[in-house]
Amino acid sequence: MATVIKIMDKEDISRVITRMAHEIVEKNKKAEDIVIVGIRTRGVQLAERLLGKLSAITKREIPFGILDITFYRDDLDRIDEQPVVHSTEINDDLTDKVVILVDDVLYSGRTVRAALNALMDFGRPKKIELAVLIDRGHRELPIKADYVGKNVPTAKDEKITLYLKETDKMDDNVILERVNE
Repeated sequence: MATVIKIMDKEDISRVITRMAHEIVEKNKKAEDIVIVGIRTRGVQLAERLLGKLSAITKREIPFGILDITFYRDDLDRIDEQPVVHSTEINDDLTDKVVILVDDVLYSGRTVRAALNALMDFGRPKKIELAVLIDRGHRELPIKADYVGKNVPTAKDEKITLYLKETDKMDDNVILERVNE
């Protein structure tokens, strides 16, 4: 049996995205060279929300892209015999840009590693920064987020699930599942 704990609701999520947007603008001055890229699936919805906040703060249009990392994963043979591949939609050359890579939950770092490899197919960015809603620890690779919505220390047998209205057709929530022994 599992214990389910809600650790963030839609107001919390909105608040931390607003904070992260302000941190990005502060760190990147006028944000003139920024490109926002969301990792499929929930990273895209979070990136779109972040983009809206950034555009409101900077009063300008910021380039946006969607990244599918399926073929860059190191566990492709383990996840499915016929993985579902979606399109990558990056229409801008990333050369000399500051790419803000957005994902939902940072865990082992392997998804981010795959995303970094995929991004290099679109130019040589000046810098890549990572924004995540949740950092739950347990890195297997030396990857650290530049912008974190919330740090949630977890045990390896715990699971964090993000539900968003765009993909899950329900209220925004971040849930922590603990396995009771």
